[in-house]
Amino acid sequence: MGLLPGFSCVVLPMALALLSAASVQGGKVLVFPVDGSHWINMNLLIEGLHGRGHEVTVVRTSTSWYIKEQSPHYTSITISLSEAMNLENQDFFVEFLSKMLALQKEGASVLAFVSFYSQMLTTLSGIHHQACQVAVKMFEDKALMQSLRDAQYDVVLMDPGLPIGVLLAHELKLPTVFNVRWITSGEGHFVVAPSPVSYVPTSGCAVTDKMTFPERVKNMFHFMLNIVIDKMVVSPHYNRLAEKYLEPGTNFYQLLQGAHIWLMRVDFVFEFPRPTMPNIIYVGGFQCKPSKPLPADLEDFVQSSGEHGVIVMSLGSLVKGLPVEITNQIATAFAQLPQKVIWRLPGEPPSTLGNNTMLVKWLPQNDLLGHPKVKAFVAHGGTNGIYEAIYHKVPIVGIPLLFDQFENILRLEVRGAAKGVDVTKLTSQNFVETLQEVLHDPSYRDSMKRLSDLHRDKPMHPLDTALFWVEFVMRNKGAAHLRTESYKLPWYSYHSLDVMCLLVAVLSLLVAVIVLSIYYICSKLCRRKQKLE
Repeated sequence: MGLLPGFSCVVLPMALALLSAASVQGGKVLVFPVDGSHWINMNLLIEGLHGRGHEVTVVRTSTSWYIKEQSPHYTSITISLSEAMNLENQDFFVEFLSKMLALQKEGASVLAFVSFYSQMLTTLSGIHHQACQVAVKMFEDKALMQSLRDAQYDVVLMDPGLPIGVLLAHELKLPTVFNVRWITSGEGHFVVAPSPVSYVPTSGCAVTDKMTFPERVKNMFHFMLNIVIDKMVVSPHYNRLAEKYLEPGTNFYQLLQGAHIWLMRVDFVFEFPRPTMPNIIYVGGFQCKPSKPLPADLEDFVQSSGEHGVIVMSLGSLVKGLPVEITNQIATAFAQLPQKVIWRLPGEPPSTLGNNTMLVKWLPQNDLLGHPKVKAFVAHGGTNGIYEAIYHKVPIVGIPLLFDQFENILRLEVRGAAKGVDVTKLTSQNFVETLQEVLHDPSYRDSMKRLSDLHRDKPMHPLDTALFWVEFVMRNKGAAHLRTESYKLPWYSYHSLDVMCLLVAVLSLLVAVIVLSIYYICSKLCRRKQKLE
């Protein structure tokens, strides 16, 4: 009998957990993804939800690059667009990268950089305008909107990089879950959590959390710039949609901040520590998994490397290739090494390619990184590749090209697990020296091993954590108890400016009363003294 209380403490919670899990079997999830590398993460969540018995519907465009109309894991709603969005067009990123590298290499004037970034902001505005056209087509299609209401979805899962799903979820009165790292104004934390720029690096600013005074000035500049871009370039598109299709007074930014759960693709073994909130759930590296056996041709090539091992190189899914002069320098450097190299290069083969290098159009990146013969990973610094390298303990040689990649490589450099190369100054000589340093200095592999051990030391795999919280929102019709209501406050109330003004006014009045009282007393004393004289 003495065992029963302890037994019940164990069994009852387990039973309740099983009952709660069963209560969301057969739930309905509406998904608004973003194409490209973002889709890789979202598709994993979709497969997980489907595997747990949920019905998943994905909203995609007719020009989608990765998001297919037919899938065993979801049904799709396809919105027709007359032309592909720039985010769904690989040529856009190739052209963008080529222009940026040319400007940096030539040491262009300030005016040339201003002109380039002005064009970039125009393009950014165009991307969000195109995204809004998807929402317009959905709002204007009364039959579609009615079918969405009739479907009685339990939750909307979305990537807020293109946040049209925020508006649709509000119209459908459904709780929202974000699969997020980036939002319209940069890194997601800056919208939902306190973000002191004195030690929290701002999106676009490659600094650490230990900043010098000039770095803090630079960080503040980027912070203000991001706010201006969001308020002037991005948000107006969505506010116009809210004014037209939602109830009066609806503010897009408040809808964005009002998400129930933020599944943040972040792990603090990689990110710098910063303030957070109860409804932010950290699932960084949820795409990571044990490696599978390689295809026969790759396995034979890897085994042929002998004791020297293999280097893997991939620059992600958005960039077809670097300019020819850079790929030739890289190929020349690889040819000088005893290691074998597997290089994902969709573009033209370099003229200086060595016999030790295999070019492939696609490679099983996770499976290769998990192979014991892989000694280093040459990467652009995308978060998917970085987390896979951390998971499999492979040090990185970074060639950051775009967006957050510079910040990502810096974070690994600070932790001693990577070394970056400036692509505009890359030569075969400095590249081979960097490769040899990472290959032969054991500190890089030791640092990555420590990061990997910390990353894996969790009670649940990050993917299971993400799926749990999606189902939590479905079971409980939201998670409002975890969400602060501070986003509904006016900016002056949020920063307590009204309170400070009141305190200053009271203090000023008190000082004035004291000064006047002293003046009055002194005057009385002076007059009395004059009478006595």
